[in-house]
Amino acid sequence: MSKIKLSGITMKFGNIVAVKDIDLDVSRGEYVTILGPSGCGKTTLIKVIAGMWMPTEGKVYVDGEDVTNVPIEDRDVGYVFQNIALFPHMTINENAQYGLRVRDVPEEERSEVSDNYLELVNMLDRAGMFPAELSGGEQQKVALARALSSGSKILMLDEPMSALDARVRMDLRYDIRKIVKRLGLTVLHVTHDQEEAMSVSDRIILMRKGKIVEIGTPLDIYRRPNTIFTANFIGETNLLECTVIAKSRNGKTTVMLRDGTMVKVARSEFRVGDPVVVSVRPEHVYTANDGIHAVIRDVVFMGSYWRIRTEADTEDYIEYNIRADDDVPKAGDEVFLVFNKKASIVFARPREGIEEEIRLE
Repeated sequence: MSKIKLSGITMKFGNIVAVKDIDLDVSRGEYVTILGPSGCGKTTLIKVIAGMWMPTEGKVYVDGEDVTNVPIEDRDVGYVFQNIALFPHMTINENAQYGLRVRDVPEEERSEVSDNYLELVNMLDRAGMFPAELSGGEQQKVALARALSSGSKILMLDEPMSALDARVRMDLRYDIRKIVKRLGLTVLHVTHDQEEAMSVSDRIILMRKGKIVEIGTPLDIYRRPNTIFTANFIGETNLLECTVIAKSRNGKTTVMLRDGTMVKVARSEFRVGDPVVVSVRPEHVYTANDGIHAVIRDVVFMGSYWRIRTEADTEDYIEYNIRADDDVPKAGDEVFLVFNKKASIVFARPREGIEEEIRLE
């Protein structure tokens, strides 16, 4: 297993700053996902860590050793690409052995190692086939076996499932996590799919515009995000502009919405008169006999539940969920909404506005 440390990593392409001033520590055996919108610098960052690109500024350390200027072939890193990069003229077995052959590993040892990893990914029975004879998910398993057979203790996964069907992606991500945990590898996994990140990670690194926005466990980053951008990007949330109108001694907070409706929210450090934004996820919003008055605009079936989209008198759109077997309301129905105040989060209202704060680019 290997520990990774980044210190002040910046990567520029001409006048374009792809990543800026990144500091990061990844523990041995940790499965870390780098998540964020397209163009935020995710792939650039792992290519710097892997040694494909030398950073403009900063240092990369592996197990305490400075490897900043060490090329990828000497950095002991396995890399699985977004586009399935198998050699079409080679059999599955030959593809799995490729890295070993380049390093002049004897044929008998190559065969033993590749067989072990093909068996690990359940592809040994297809060892004599060619890539074109396999499905996309099977090809990516072979690419994983090839990366693992190199003996590397660090594995880089660059959007490895983005080209696969949804069901295949779901199965493969669980297989990958199980395999790398069994082998004790340190993993950096790039994705723009928040569900994928939530389901496999020990920690998530959320990036935006070349910088790290937030780092945390999937549970912490979902339940207690530190920024409005995180709350909106990880999962789904309702964002309501409010003003603090009352505080108790223990921090309990009451806010007023834009139409004058008063709502009790989570404890906060804000003072009376402060402009704030309250975040509350759809699963914590309910209908009641009194509360925030709203009109239902859309009803969408999501499989295991219905998503109800309403427009409140505040002109905010507020969404909530009901079970799939509940009575389904209709567009145009009026409702009163309340939410679990303990599940709400209070943020300072950004000066540039909510839309700019959550913008992806």
